[in-house]
Amino acid sequence: MLTIRSAIVEAVRSAREASDLYEALQGAIELEHATIPVYLQALYSVRRGTNEVIAGLIRSVVVEEMLHMTIAANVLNAIGGAPQINTPAFIPTYPGPLPMNVHGSLQVGLAPLSKSLIKDVFMAIEAPEHPTQFPVAAQSLASTSYATIGLFYAAVVDKLRELGDGIFTGDRARQVVDGTWFPGDELFPIHDVASATRGIHIIVEQGEGTTGNPLEPDGEPAHYYRFAEIFHGRHLVPDPGAPEKFSYSGAPIPFDQAGVWDMLSDPKVSGYAPGSTARAYAERFNGIYTNLLNCLQATFDGDVGRLSRAIGIMYELRLAADALIEIRDAATGRQAAPTFEYAPGSA
Repeated sequence: MLTIRSAIVEAVRSAREASDLYEALQGAIELEHATIPVYLQALYSVRRGTNEVIAGLIRSVVVEEMLHMTIAANVLNAIGGAPQINTPAFIPTYPGPLPMNVHGSLQVGLAPLSKSLIKDVFMAIEAPEHPTQFPVAAQSLASTSYATIGLFYAAVVDKLRELGDGIFTGDRARQVVDGTWFPGDELFPIHDVASATRGIHIIVEQGEGTTGNPLEPDGEPAHYYRFAEIFHGRHLVPDPGAPEKFSYSGAPIPFDQAGVWDMLSDPKVSGYAPGSTARAYAERFNGIYTNLLNCLQATFDGDVGRLSRAIGIMYELRLAADALIEIRDAATGRQAAPTFEYAPGSA
């Protein structure tokens, strides 16, 4: 069951002023970011030109996690806080628990794509409180019950409504809006309770879906159900004949294991031999990754035009990952893999 420590939710509920919410919202930013390296690692493990539907689904979730991270930062900035991005502490330890000890028993690591990774990790991360078990063509998945981080976000919304518009004293110039990458109805300035509530609802709806409806407002399945499509091997489509009105009976989504690199799981730079090509490439990847965090920090500090540069660095990151993964690790015989570690001194 996906859980969040009750003390965190209670701290939100007992907040008396805006500053009492800073730690929780910083935690939300860290939580939304923590999934990105995990999903990217699986995406990087897909060989170019194979498993293209699966790669597209994972990539779409990564983009929306970037959106969610930006929305959470906008909310924190809007009430006078200051997001902290470019620090070693911002990056989770992989494998390890998610920030704020969300689902403390779930160890989230960096691993190549597999059906078990999708089911046991990705779907657990994105699970709504009551996931609907839609029928599956020629296959079924045992029903599982989950709690949800939606409870945390609901508590934040309730507290923002209680404290009112008066707490939105942050510098409006720090609100990140960029129609090039995200539509205006998803990323917009947050300056009052209504806009903050709307933004947080986007985070929840895209991740979990709404009760009884697996689709986002734009018609795409929520993250949990997108990952379930990969696991079941079929798209989720409307099905008037099914009791739940949807079923995993759409076009097949084939999974070709031969199209996945046999990569190291949970690698560390220290695990690559000093002076080796793998180590040099891993360090280069981490330098680019740290530059991404630096760029996001500058974005949330008020240089909002840097968001486009951050997106560009994401492409650089992919190229660096591809170069690293082509190297076979001499010690294990498996392909080298990114480590997503902080690189001090990166500019």
